[in-house]
Amino acid sequence: MNRAELFEQIKKKNSYLCVGLDTDLTKLPAHLLSHPDPVFEFNKQIIDATKDFCVAYKPNTAFYEALGPAGWETLQKTLNYIPKECFTIADAKRGDIGNTSSLYARAFFEKMNFDALTVAPYMGEDSVKPFLAFPHKWVVLLVHTSNPGSADVQQLETRGGRFVYEEVIFASQRWASADQMMYVVGATKADKISTIRSLAPDHFLLVPGIGAQGGDLEAVSKAGINMQCGLLVNASRSVLYASAGADFAQVARSEAKRVQTEMSEYLNKFIR
Repeated sequence: MNRAELFEQIKKKNSYLCVGLDTDLTKLPAHLLSHPDPVFEFNKQIIDATKDFCVAYKPNTAFYEALGPAGWETLQKTLNYIPKECFTIADAKRGDIGNTSSLYARAFFEKMNFDALTVAPYMGEDSVKPFLAFPHKWVVLLVHTSNPGSADVQQLETRGGRFVYEEVIFASQRWASADQMMYVVGATKADKISTIRSLAPDHFLLVPGIGAQGGDLEAVSKAGINMQCGLLVNASRSVLYASAGADFAQVARSEAKRVQTEMSEYLNKFIR
């Protein structure tokens, strides 16, 4: 999916919601556990319930890898079930020496056919470039994450007076344009989003951390929206586990609709 197609979906749905399919087998409603593939059945019902209100889905691959070979099959079935008009992100946080990155890229872009993949930039340009060799596929580069330990490295000041996360933004813009690269910025770091937006005015930002992690959607939107929205704001637990009962899908739909309604207000208010 290219940038124009993604923006078209945002306009059509008045939404920049991404639903994170971080499906934990231990948190599924009890009535699903007898199903032959309970994780897929849960994902299927969540997708059916939320697809009207979100523009993207982001499975975190760890939740599937932990289930062994069957988990990979569930991940592929989930990906195949997602509507074609929705943007798909493999949250796998890959990144290695060049030839290894090339194989990771083939796995997620050719074999599985995700639109985007989260990538760690620590090993530098030659570890990221192989992911950029695929037309209409996206690298989502980790820049400023929401976990407490992010300050250990990302906010270290360099000799040039910049923070490490700023150096990543400056360097990576030489590797690819805003048509192929996004940045991960945690919603709990809303004060940093304005800074990052000033450094990368045209790039999409993938922003996890609203809902269960406490990120403020209005603050994120005010700081991050640009002329083509430029945001994909992720909600996982607050949607997936809004109810632990048999009504989980209906309650997830209500929560997704609530977020989409709020987002539509911000699109009208903050777009510039």
